[in-house]
Amino acid sequence: MADELRARITSGELRPGQRMPTQAKLADEFGIERGAVRQALRILQSEHLLTNVSKGAPATVAPDLGKTALTGPGAPPQSTMVALAPRIAAAFAAPHVEIDALCLTSVSLTLAIGEPLRQIHVGQLNPAKIDVRVLLPSRDIPLAFPTPVGDSADDDEQLRRRWLAQRNAQGQVLRHNLLALRATHGIDVQVSFRALPFTPPVKLYLLNGAEALFAYYTVARSEVEIDHRHLEMYDAPGIQSMLFAFEQGAALRDTTFVEQSHVWFNALWETISSELVLTS
Repeated sequence: MADELRARITSGELRPGQRMPTQAKLADEFGIERGAVRQALRILQSEHLLTNVSKGAPATVAPDLGKTALTGPGAPPQSTMVALAPRIAAAFAAPHVEIDALCLTSVSLTLAIGEPLRQIHVGQLNPAKIDVRVLLPSRDIPLAFPTPVGDSADDDEQLRRRWLAQRNAQGQVLRHNLLALRATHGIDVQVSFRALPFTPPVKLYLLNGAEALFAYYTVARSEVEIDHRHLEMYDAPGIQSMLFAFEQGAALRDTTFVEQSHVWFNALWETISSELVLTS
């Protein structure tokens, strides 16, 4: 229940300041006891997504949802799927949006961009300029993951083609959706991709020079079906990676982490990365 309500809040289905359904209605909807409902609501309150959780009146979605949910005092790290979209949307409130990303396929970034794009199209956001830079693994290197559990060269090639198709498709969608803002809203948009000569063990998002969002790719054994065959592989689903947030000015350690993350990203961009073409 906590996961479902968290998704409704971060997706915008439940708006900041909106009152939640009563505990009785939530208990009926999810088919659980009221004690379990209160426990789920307290979890969301501890994450600063809800306020006024009690046995009486319905809880309220936190009014300052964007920053508080991810970086409020004592707030725990959250999965990329939950945490990234509200932070990206908050970054798009700036006149000049600057986003740098280092990742495996850009699927999380493409999904997260959907919310600020929606807000731009309905007139809630109106940035003047958007600059996005994305570092992705090169197609010309052996990937550390995804990779087959066994030593089959055929399986490795199938997983590589699958990853490459996903990398290219997500990058193309991201670029198309952002560049379309030039024609629809007259926004100055630049989207650039470069290729890394290694498989990144971490993912990093840098927002407007003020925030760094960092997560580990945790490799695990899983199974995938390709051409009606089930392949055992080692992979790291990025949307489930726990995202840690660091904010410029929050503390000396946070400020230093943000600054050094920019230095690291720029060094990769300007030195060992190469031109990336999003084609098969």
